[in-house]
Amino acid sequence: MIFADKLIDLRKKNGWSQEELADRLAVSRQSVSKWESAQSVPDMNRILKLSELFGVSTDYLLKDELEPEALRGQSLPIPDTEPPLRQVSMEEASAFLEHRKLAARRIALGVMLCILSPVLFILLGGAQEAGKLALSQAQAVGIGLVALFLLVGTAVALFVTTGLQGSRFEYLEKELFETAYGVDGMVKDRREKFRSAFNQRLTLGIVLCVVSVIPLFLTLILFGEGETPAESFPHVISLAVLLVLVSVGVLLIVHASMIWGGYQMLLEDGSYSRAAKAENKQNETLSTVYWCAVVAGYLAWSFISKDWNKTWIVWPIAGVVYGLVLAVAKALRNKR
Repeated sequence: MIFADKLIDLRKKNGWSQEELADRLAVSRQSVSKWESAQSVPDMNRILKLSELFGVSTDYLLKDELEPEALRGQSLPIPDTEPPLRQVSMEEASAFLEHRKLAARRIALGVMLCILSPVLFILLGGAQEAGKLALSQAQAVGIGLVALFLLVGTAVALFVTTGLQGSRFEYLEKELFETAYGVDGMVKDRREKFRSAFNQRLTLGIVLCVVSVIPLFLTLILFGEGETPAESFPHVISLAVLLVLVSVGVLLIVHASMIWGGYQMLLEDGSYSRAAKAENKQNETLSTVYWCAVVAGYLAWSFISKDWNKTWIVWPIAGVVYGLVLAVAKALRNKR
């Protein structure tokens, strides 16, 4: 029995399709098809992987012990020229995890600053209308906008510098790779040690986001709806408290999720599996256009209406709609 027949037999015994086997070997389905039709043979690295995957020896795969005479005189199959995957060494994996911890702090802080950016603007505007500040409306608005743009500018600087520093690791998120001996064990060990902290921070962050609306309800109970600017000032304060609580909650969620995501990237697990990478690559352009449109719409609505205490609702709605957009895009691709 030749290699091609053995491969077909082993694959079918495991109940895998050509595509499923290709995913496990990080090759294309066409490569598996060529191997099974004896048009090409895999390189030695993939022979070793097949041996481990099927639990057979390399001798069994390579030696045609059945009817060897039938192969004499036949042309040799064309060697598989598909390039090997990039290998991640222990040093590279450790460097990435250290960068990910630093990036998690910076990105989480940047997101927090973005959420906090309109707080001073809201407080000054409300205080000025309530007659609690010796400032004109133009001065209050000006100071609030300066603070807003300073915080957003700082956040953007954090995002850009972190992205530039981590550009060398972009392939881990978007491309297929293989890890050197010992890397998977090291990453799994670190992930398990972080699991408890991840669960605690994620839970606390979600709870803070949920309870952030309590100050608004308490204000309504204690002060009513607030018909005059002076009476509505407590509502302005409660809105600022809401944004502060949300910002802290989101900081905890983003920080924990980024560190956890770093472990998932190296293990190619969860949303960073090879199948997910292929799907994300297809959604890349759609995601860019969608979020650019959301940001433009948010800023336009906020500056035109000057109702910053309501326009923030764009972000949770956009997040939900984004999931629906991706689901529709996937369904349309499957129909083709």
